[in-house]
Amino acid sequence: MRWWSVANFVSNAGTWMQLTVQNLLVLQITGSAAATGLSMSVQAAPALLISVLGGAAVDRWPRKLTAAVSQALLGAVAFTTATLVALDRLDMTSLMVLAAVTGVIATVDGPACALLGNDLVPVEDVPSAIGVGALVHQAGRLVGAALAGVTVGFLGTAAAYAANGLSFLFVASVIPFLRPAYGAVKGAGAGVRSATGRGREGADMTVRQGLAFFVRRPRLLALAGVTGVSAVFGRNYGLTLAVLVTGPLAGGAGAFGTVSTVLAVGGILGALLGARLRRPSVRVVGLLAASGALLQVVAGLSPSLAVLLVLVLPMAVVESVSDTAGTAVLQTDPPAHLRGRVLGVWGSIGTVWSLGGPPALGLLMELAGARGALVTGGLIIAGSIGAGYLLRERRSTTTVVLRTEEGDVTGKAALSTAA
Repeated sequence: MRWWSVANFVSNAGTWMQLTVQNLLVLQITGSAAATGLSMSVQAAPALLISVLGGAAVDRWPRKLTAAVSQALLGAVAFTTATLVALDRLDMTSLMVLAAVTGVIATVDGPACALLGNDLVPVEDVPSAIGVGALVHQAGRLVGAALAGVTVGFLGTAAAYAANGLSFLFVASVIPFLRPAYGAVKGAGAGVRSATGRGREGADMTVRQGLAFFVRRPRLLALAGVTGVSAVFGRNYGLTLAVLVTGPLAGGAGAFGTVSTVLAVGGILGALLGARLRRPSVRVVGLLAASGALLQVVAGLSPSLAVLLVLVLPMAVVESVSDTAGTAVLQTDPPAHLRGRVLGVWGSIGTVWSLGGPPALGLLMELAGARGALVTGGLIIAGSIGAGYLLRERRSTTTVVLRTEEGDVTGKAALSTAA
């Protein structure tokens, strides 16, 4: 697990370095901010369309082999891009094609690497392992974004892509030496095995089976609802807080940089706290999301930058712990042989939020301003979660009453028959 965490840190740093440089490269080629957004959408689009197929592949194929091959392929794409940049042969068309290929590979790589990390610890430690993964992600993001500027400044844009390619190869070279922990859930392999040792085909290994499980699982639907409303009306602090700081609070780029740093620190602290969760649940995710929404409301009313900085840290901590708890539920709730497909379904849903959330929030900001968007969004999140909780309690009470009445009727019938 230590080796896997080191490998993931290196890979995350390389990925964030490339993402940062890619945005700068698109601006350099086209001079258009819209083209930069388009390149990001092209890379995300495959997750919207074929994530369920990628998850099915993870359930069917040996997990270590799948993760190693996908990492090697991502490295090949990075090296190809680096070569084209170095030869000055990269145009917008080839960049879009490479971004789309990266997105396709990521539909397999994401769930494969996520579930492989869970195989390295006993079942009771999986939530902690997910928390460690969140911490590694946050740290890699900070380091990668910082290294991007240094690398481009001293070595050039091609070097950043090459470094990311090396980071993928490092992960691929570590994977063959990983061994599942004693007591780990071994759900990956060549599918679900029958008593004869042959892989069970048919409904047990189809995409439809994963979709059906997700739709019929109330707690996963509730998790999707909580995460979705939070993603659309909150969490996009890079957008809302940027407008709030530079607008109503009359701060500059330096002030927003300070806010961004506090958000990053809060994310790391939240990942550390999330790693200590032993029994994460959808209720915990909902309570944390509602708490973060109320903090968002107060942040929207901040009279000064100092007050905002005080609120930003707990906002980031709560968001990070909530994300860690939700990921733990998502990766441990389904049966082992269905987890890849469930993660695939989640990937498609999450892509809808990531693509649709910023435009919806931007429209809300146009109508209500930065303060109004933060306050309104926070109230919508907290209100939706509260309404969902009350509805669930009402249904639970109704179910208990019906079962009690049914038991009374059955008992009276039995006594009458006996008499």
